Amino acid sequence: MAAAQPASAALPAAHQELIDAAEDVARRFACGDNHTVAAAARNADGRIVTALNAYHFTGGPCAELVLIGAAAGQGAYDLTAIVAVAHQGRGVIPPCGRCLQVLLDYFPEIEVLVGRGPELRAVPVRELLPEAYVWADHQG
Repeated sequence: MAAAQPASAALPAAHQELIDAAEDVARRFACGDNHTVAAAARNADGRIVTALNAYHFTGGPCAELVLIGAAAGQGAYDLTAIVAVAHQGRGVIPPCGRCLQVLLDYFPEIEVLVGRGPELRAVPVRELLPEAYVWADHQG
């Protein structure tokens, strides 16, 4: 098992709390090849929602997408920050392109935690997808 990455001294406590929540879910519930990534997000009201990916050879949903559904099921519709971590102590991982696009469309102001160790930082999703197609811009 790889060692967990160290917390960034510059990272706000609220963001570190998200990382800790995702790592806790990964440590406690990630198992086998079906659940290898956990995500945690904060809603505007301060609630933290967590989720695990559901790997499937047909392209099962990433942890970030499962989290969006879990958040909606709890009435959390205003996510402000999100992070994904890989199981077995592998630390923070960036969202895939599909997840970034969905996050941009659902939560255009959300911050995404990316980087490693002292390089961890919160980046607005728009900066991670420059020149992105924005679904809402093309609706009637």
